[in-house]
Amino acid sequence: MTSYGDEATIRGILTGTGDTWAVVGLSGNTSRAAYRVAQVLQAYGKRVVPVHPKAETVLGEQGYASLAEIPFPVDVVDVFVNSALAGEVADQAVAVGAKAVWFQLGVVDEAAYQRTREAGRAMVMDRCPAIEIPRLG
Repeated sequence: MTSYGDEATIRGILTGTGDTWAVVGLSGNTSRAAYRVAQVLQAYGKRVVPVHPKAETVLGEQGYASLAEIPFPVDVVDVFVNSALAGEVADQAVAVGAKAVWFQLGVVDEAAYQRTREAGRAMVMDRCPAIEIPRLG
């Protein structure tokens, strides 16, 4: 199995990159994985910014239709979209100045991974921060 994020990168993103996480694909649908992961991130002190075409307020945070519409800096972009769409989101994350990109479990785009790393951003792919963050101790 290929690993797209070593332990040092995972720890760095979760503990040192910053606490503002844009969660692309996060809506008010409480049965979706994005909602549950956002709850875990909030429980660990992260500010979760919903990014979804509906731009709805989720978990007390104003939503935005796109990363470009967020009027403040974002540290990490957490991607809950289909792999076919994920590369475009990674490119947008780099364009808005995010420090790191995180593709959720099952979201894989090797070309996007390479582009993001070449742009000087930390990246993790096919992992879940809600699984990783409690393991940090």
